[in-house]
Amino acid sequence: MRYRLSTIIAIMLFQISTIGQAVSETNGALTGTLVESATLTPLEFANVILFNQTDSSQVKGTVSDRNGKFEITNIPTGNYYLKLSYIGFESEIIDNVEIIEARTLDLETIKIAPKTFRTDAVEVVENRSPISFEIDKKVIKVSEELTAISGNAVDILENVPSVTVDIEGNVSLRGSGSFTVLVDGRPTIMDANEVLQQIPASSIENIEIITNPSAKHDPEGTAGIINLVMKKNKNLGTSGIAELNGGLRNKYGGQLLGDYNTEAYNVTLGLDYNNRNYYRNETEINQTTYQGNTSFFDSYGRADRGRNYLGVRGEFGFDLSEMDYLMFGARYRERSHQSDSYLNYSEWTSGNSTKQFFTSNAFRKREGDNISAYLTYDHKFQSKGHILKAEIQYERGNGDEITVNELVDQFDFISSGRRSFEKGPEDEFETQIEYTLPLGKDTKFEAGYENEFEYSNEITGISDLNTSTQQYQTLPEFDRDVVYEVSEHSLFSLFGSEWEDLGYQVGIRAEYTGRKILLKDKNQNFEIDRFDFFPSMHISYKFNNEHQTMASYTRRIDRPGGWELEPFETWVDAYNVRVGNPALIPEFIDSYELSYQAVIGETVFSVENYYRVNHNKIERVRSVYDDNITLQSMENVGTDYSYGAELMLNFDPIKDWNINLMGNIYNYKIEGVIFDQPFSRESLTWSTRFNNRLKLWDSAQLQFNAMYNSPRVYSQGKRKGYFHTNIAVRQDFFEKSLVATLQIRDVFGTSEYEYTSESADYYNFSNVLNESPIVMLSLKFLFNKKDQGRDRGNGGDGQEGGDDF
Repeated sequence: MRYRLSTIIAIMLFQISTIGQAVSETNGALTGTLVESATLTPLEFANVILFNQTDSSQVKGTVSDRNGKFEITNIPTGNYYLKLSYIGFESEIIDNVEIIEARTLDLETIKIAPKTFRTDAVEVVENRSPISFEIDKKVIKVSEELTAISGNAVDILENVPSVTVDIEGNVSLRGSGSFTVLVDGRPTIMDANEVLQQIPASSIENIEIITNPSAKHDPEGTAGIINLVMKKNKNLGTSGIAELNGGLRNKYGGQLLGDYNTEAYNVTLGLDYNNRNYYRNETEINQTTYQGNTSFFDSYGRADRGRNYLGVRGEFGFDLSEMDYLMFGARYRERSHQSDSYLNYSEWTSGNSTKQFFTSNAFRKREGDNISAYLTYDHKFQSKGHILKAEIQYERGNGDEITVNELVDQFDFISSGRRSFEKGPEDEFETQIEYTLPLGKDTKFEAGYENEFEYSNEITGISDLNTSTQQYQTLPEFDRDVVYEVSEHSLFSLFGSEWEDLGYQVGIRAEYTGRKILLKDKNQNFEIDRFDFFPSMHISYKFNNEHQTMASYTRRIDRPGGWELEPFETWVDAYNVRVGNPALIPEFIDSYELSYQAVIGETVFSVENYYRVNHNKIERVRSVYDDNITLQSMENVGTDYSYGAELMLNFDPIKDWNINLMGNIYNYKIEGVIFDQPFSRESLTWSTRFNNRLKLWDSAQLQFNAMYNSPRVYSQGKRKGYFHTNIAVRQDFFEKSLVATLQIRDVFGTSEYEYTSESADYYNFSNVLNESPIVMLSLKFLFNKKDQGRDRGNGGDGQEGGDDF
């Protein structure tokens, strides 16, 4: 299949043209501007709906633009009322709206306030879409996801467009596992999936999915950015949340979150702890051919996994003056992962069909901690939107890992054993400065500088069991001491403007990367010095008040790191060896998107077309190392292509029942060369989610989610499709002071993972069936003593949750 960009664009434009509608002559018109009440921040993509005053029938609707402005045209003369709503905010009703022929009624500035938890009043909650769209991102409101509220960020992402989660809990963004995770807009040195598994869902306000980030953002990551916006309250006074959760088979945890805000300063403190234990059944069939001899082994058994997380965070911010705001924050996380497996093996060869039986007992434990501290400063100039921001962040992490694998024969004698360890610290220092200059009513220029310095030291070693003495002996030839040093410097600029219904933004980013890998035990160096450039372009156009289309292009990079670059062998277990490749070059990604959104009353529809080309594709490649032993290495295998579309429909079929349908279908192709042999593999991949939310009575809700991910191909293998379902019931008590949520995940036990990998001299089949169902109960108490005076605004972005620097 040959990809031609002109054909793709033509297909996209045809999809839009079939939906767009002409705007007819107007009788009367209505305009206004919607802002957040405390900070006067414009609210983009808020719902604005006009109803007939007499029978409450819906007449027309629209959404606000990036400046909070809205306009409804072609309104027949008469009397109406207007409803304005925005995710996470209180709805606003404006009565007695009189439309006069050939005139425009300007409602000027309308202020709406964020929703707050109160113990002295009953809160009315409407069913609405848990996902909202902005010009460059999708925003997921976590509190709407009842089936995952006792889980972590990974559990929330199962219900999110653009994201898939496999049976192992590994996250992919539009089919790619290479993406960047931010916490309140800040990067972290931890692995992306590790961050998502550590942070509890109940401490997250929103999750932002940015698949085509502008040049303002770090271009690292093939597929884009996932930003976790943590909970915090900007209302005056004291507020907080206390939560406990527990489930079957040794699962429990909880969190405390408190805020204290005054006119002069604000304080946020949070503490969370979670212990999760799971089991799963594993089956594996393996065949290798080495030097003319074919070896076989089959295995089956049970593996137990445990995860333990502790997190503490705090922020203190205060106004230096009316124009200056300073904030200091810190986070500490402690983690421990443990895996125990007990697998029964049978092994034989082509030359000897007599099977040998034994048991493999494997133990793996990975633990460590991570601490980060940051200082941010915001300065507002006299003119609106004229802002200078600066931030300094330091982060340090430590990790220790130990793996033990022992083979026990049928006489309970340990016939072989191997221990390996990996440890070492990692430090990162980062500074940023960002400047925004308004150049008119709808035009602005942005520029900034970022630098990042990273240092890590990784020490590894191996010991083998002496079967005569049953003691482990160190193997010095496998001892490694590796130092990584990385320095990155970036400059970016953006220019954005609007002209009538057309909005656009163009940007460019230049980056310098210096990387040095030092093998201290071998006195070897591997160095890189390079400059790269990353353009971006975003365009939006409103066909009429209810329909909008957006297009964008970005260039991104995925730099290899960690063990992927280590030029030496590391034994993972008794049957697998890995080796890195310091000659790897970065992946470069060209990403194109064209999307369409419609908000018609309470119904939301969107379609996003995307085309992505990944040059210098990096994949893990398997080959035969020895009899029944495979070698995993990293290679630039070639180029992959993805072209597809995401669709979402959110509507209420009847009162109190909300349905959210999401689908993603794309053609995936990968081609290149592995071990001097050309290859080409292609598949049509798709996934769908069917989310239901039903109001049972005033204080109770039911949520049911069903998800399916289709089969997919890789450079050396394929994965089978899988399906699972989740259900949850929420009951509110004492005017929402206490909330109880019962969740059941994988209700029918269908979360089964099956993967096949093969080459000329290698075949592997693996099947994993996870524990199911998983039952959890969450109890959450909310307390709030809100000052009845005005809400406090500061130099931040004025939104609930964290900053997006």
